[in-house]
Amino acid sequence: MKQAILVAAMFFTTATAFAAPAPVSDASGGSYEDRIAKLERIIKAKQQGEFEMQRRMDALQNEVLDLRGITEQQNYQMNQILQRQRQLYEEIANLTAKSSTSTVPAEAQHTDPAVVAAASTTLGETASYEAAVNLVLKDRKYDDAIPAFRDFIKQYPDSSYAANANYWLGQLLYNKGDYSAAKQAFSTVVSKFSDSNKRGDSLVKLGMIAEKENDSAGARALYNKVLSEYADSASARLAQQQLAALKG
Repeated sequence: MKQAILVAAMFFTTATAFAAPAPVSDASGGSYEDRIAKLERIIKAKQQGEFEMQRRMDALQNEVLDLRGITEQQNYQMNQILQRQRQLYEEIANLTAKSSTSTVPAEAQHTDPAVVAAASTTLGETASYEAAVNLVLKDRKYDDAIPAFRDFIKQYPDSSYAANANYWLGQLLYNKGDYSAAKQAFSTVVSKFSDSNKRGDSLVKLGMIAEKENDSAGARALYNKVLSEYADSASARLAQQQLAALKG
């Protein structure tokens, strides 16, 4: 009898153990609410990380465009300087030859005023442009560079530097958040300087401004224009990246 009671007691204990509900908890011991809160924190941290990564990518894209523009501009300036030096050497050589063979009185052998004026204009134009560029590259005075480029464009609208000056101006205004004024500068490059190597980059920038203005259709059209007109270029690669990230 005693053995039967012991067996019954063991059976009752085992059944009770199986029937009792398990406590609500995860592997780490947290409640359901804790797990939900933890999941929300993870999702929020991931979204913040993605936003920061996109911001850095935008900054890197701008830096790549700036560095490529700097390299191109330096090469262009070097060629301009070398060309001008050759012209000056030729003028000096011609003047020396004339002075040694001519019998014209000395007062009549002075340099042609038109030549002097042209040389002065060229040197003033180059110095003015370089001063504006140096405000960006050397002094990092971006706010001062904006009026400097505007003054240069106003004084030398048809200069060989005018396309790059407009592009620099647009880039500075874009970085400052003045998209309306930046759009005008980039549009000038596109419409007025069709042979400029900055035209493709300007089209990309116009597309990025269109995105800022929530004009997805306009941005897509500009990026496709770059792909069509400047295939296999750095501008086209950037336009393709922007198209891939474009939504809506």
